[in-house]
Amino acid sequence: MTLEKSVLKLEHYARARQYRGYDPYDALRSPIFKLPLLKSNKALRFGSQQFVKRFPLNLRPLLLVPKGLNPVSLGLFIQGYAYLSEVFPEHKEDFYYIIQEQAEYLESLIPRGFSGACWGYDFDWEARHATIPAYQPTVVATGIVSNGLYEAWKITGIRRLKELVISSADFVTTDLKRTYQGDSFYFSYSPFDTQQVLNASMKGVRILSQVYSLTEDERLKQQADLAARFVIHHQRPDGSWGYSLAKQRGRVVNHHTGYILDCLDEYIRHCNVPSYDEHLYLGYENYKKHFLLESGRPKFHSETTYPADSSSAAQSLLTLTRFGDLQRAEETARWTVDHMQADNGSFYFRKFKRYTIKTPFMRWSNAWMFASMGYLLMNKLRREGVT
Repeated sequence: MTLEKSVLKLEHYARARQYRGYDPYDALRSPIFKLPLLKSNKALRFGSQQFVKRFPLNLRPLLLVPKGLNPVSLGLFIQGYAYLSEVFPEHKEDFYYIIQEQAEYLESLIPRGFSGACWGYDFDWEARHATIPAYQPTVVATGIVSNGLYEAWKITGIRRLKELVISSADFVTTDLKRTYQGDSFYFSYSPFDTQQVLNASMKGVRILSQVYSLTEDERLKQQADLAARFVIHHQRPDGSWGYSLAKQRGRVVNHHTGYILDCLDEYIRHCNVPSYDEHLYLGYENYKKHFLLESGRPKFHSETTYPADSSSAAQSLLTLTRFGDLQRAEETARWTVDHMQADNGSFYFRKFKRYTIKTPFMRWSNAWMFASMGYLLMNKLRREGVT
């Protein structure tokens, strides 16, 4: 099956389900977590969430977890539809209509009480160091949605997409907390914590950089400079980054590393900071060395061969394509399609050495693969047009 047929099959799957589905972290949507003890006990809630996520079989139907419509899924589908409008020009009008419809719904999901456009997940989420209620914003969710809108605006020119992107900068500059270290700082994961999560802070940097490219507001560039400096300072000598500065959270993960590389590249280009190019390419060389096997199979953790993970596969497509490694990106896409795409077009969650978790998570698996395959196919088409 060609990649074009694969992505159209995925599009049909997602559209038929109105972009709703399960999520790895949605266990707390079960009505049992409304019971008195389970409603407030963080240890039980966090443990249950992780157990349901990791269990090889999908327990959500038994727990009566409803399928949700995640704002991040919509942001990624908007991004993918914009890319595919160039790959399949015969569907352009249809895809533009879907983009506008999804953007309108995304706007209705912006929570009140914050300074700009922002988004969270559609379920209560127990993180290790924070409790984030459904729809309450994080810089991760906002950064993914805003980037999807920005990418779609560049292709479609739909004004409302640009306006929402510009508005999201106010969330970053006003609502997120900052923790200073010397002459730099990092943005908090959400308005409710002070977590030192490097890829999250870089998503804030990417928002400010992209909005700076639209508004030329020097204040945004200055803040992006200080936050990017913090992440650069914490790059390891081999070019990698851990997830968090907390000692126990330093494991190097595919998609978190890819997030940083993509965001850093956006910052360098939009804010014209070539002095960070060596950090960018050192990080990229480390990424290729530790997260991709010769077969094209992407790794989830840098130090272990398994599992293969659909979200990490998608991130590998995005990062490889961004850096111009289209042949390697295509090899990764083909491996993922051959080994992780179901007959109905959806993508499995994770493939371990002896078993596969086949739950087709709409955000984690399908939306990410949709956006990334669209990005690869669009860039392949553009390169072939040049040659």
